[in-house]
Amino acid sequence: MLPRWLFALALLTLLSSAATGQAPDRRDRRRTPVVEVFEQCRDAVVNISTTRLVRMRSLTYGSLLDEIFDFGRPRMRDRRIESVGSGVVVHPSGYIVTNAHVVSQASDVQVTFADKQTLPAQVVAVDPEHDLAVVKVDAPRLLAAQKLGRSNDIMIGETVVAIGNPMGLQHTVTTGIVSALDRDLPFGDEVVYKGLIQTDAPINPGNSGGPLLNLNGELIGINTAIRGDAQNIGFAIPVDRLWELLPNLLDIERRERVRFGLSVAGQDARVVAVRPDSPAARAGLRTGDRILRFNGEPLNNGIDYYVHLLAQKPDTEVRLTVQRDGKSLEVVVPLQSIPIPDGRALARKLLGVELEEVPEDVRQRYDLPGYARLMVVNVDPGGPADRVGMRPADLILRLDRVPVLTLKDVGLALERTAGGERLLVEGLRLRADPPFFWSVTVRTRGTR
Repeated sequence: MLPRWLFALALLTLLSSAATGQAPDRRDRRRTPVVEVFEQCRDAVVNISTTRLVRMRSLTYGSLLDEIFDFGRPRMRDRRIESVGSGVVVHPSGYIVTNAHVVSQASDVQVTFADKQTLPAQVVAVDPEHDLAVVKVDAPRLLAAQKLGRSNDIMIGETVVAIGNPMGLQHTVTTGIVSALDRDLPFGDEVVYKGLIQTDAPINPGNSGGPLLNLNGELIGINTAIRGDAQNIGFAIPVDRLWELLPNLLDIERRERVRFGLSVAGQDARVVAVRPDSPAARAGLRTGDRILRFNGEPLNNGIDYYVHLLAQKPDTEVRLTVQRDGKSLEVVVPLQSIPIPDGRALARKLLGVELEEVPEDVRQRYDLPGYARLMVVNVDPGGPADRVGMRPADLILRLDRVPVLTLKDVGLALERTAGGERLLVEGLRLRADPPFFWSVTVRTRGTR
């Protein structure tokens, strides 16, 4: 027979559960920090599927240059390959970070969310040197965005969580520890990824571009690579590198014909640079100012500042609320439009190449990918482009890590490039067997 006090305790527990309408949940015993991180962060993790061109054999037997001007019938065979990777939403308006190698050669990018919705994505910017890229989707609603942490307080041995799409298996979660910090990982003779986080959380093909998270549910790294000759060794780009590079990747002055003159970075949206004689400088903004509001809307961080700025139209005024020395200031800065530069002339002057836009009907006849719209039609003998091996019929894809589709894009990319500077140029060579993507660093013509 049960003691009276134990019977009374059991009865009281049952009555309490009935009164609250809640039954004891045995799952609570199994709810670990990893479970909580996954439930908190899964909606911000996406699957990225891409289609890329890998071969166009027939172009080696003809001249695409001739085709531009002589509309003969092309002989072609092409082959495309699909691949998958991961990404993480960093802003609710649809900006997603992934690896450069996931999207850099893609002709079509599709993003699938945790609720199985799939949307087309546009590549905003690619930084192959650091293996980072930003893509944008036009979503019908605000998206769940991942909270970005910091990587300067990561502890070797702390538990981390990776979420991604290994082998196309959507939203797979794995866990491990931070094995080491500040690792350098060489890829080939010229590419070295520096300062990586090493982890033993299982990372497989398809995890690239996905988040590495701490137990607070904060992003501390972007998973980027695995060693094919080892087990349980993965690497991630530290989030501090992401904070550092996103201002350039999202810079409106690199992709639109405007001048603003303000560089903002970090979790507190602090001004890190003011370009002399710019609208921001004339408005009185200073390095160290903290931007609190953008047109009356509170800013969450430096990424939020750039997303707001990208949504503005040229020749409009931006109202910034700034904190300086403990005081709030209201500053009005015009987003100034400036004349469109001559991209053809700048390419000839700085690179020693003549560029033309590929006619749309020719592009469609050869089934060229949408990102391949600019062609080299002439190379100055002995010029900068000639010295690094650029050739007529090469397609130019990116200048200084920014996609270029038109001669206007070329002008915007080259305008701030001075003579004697080193410029990263990326392209596609179709007149080869097989065709291949290339990347060269050109020292521009002239002197500083």
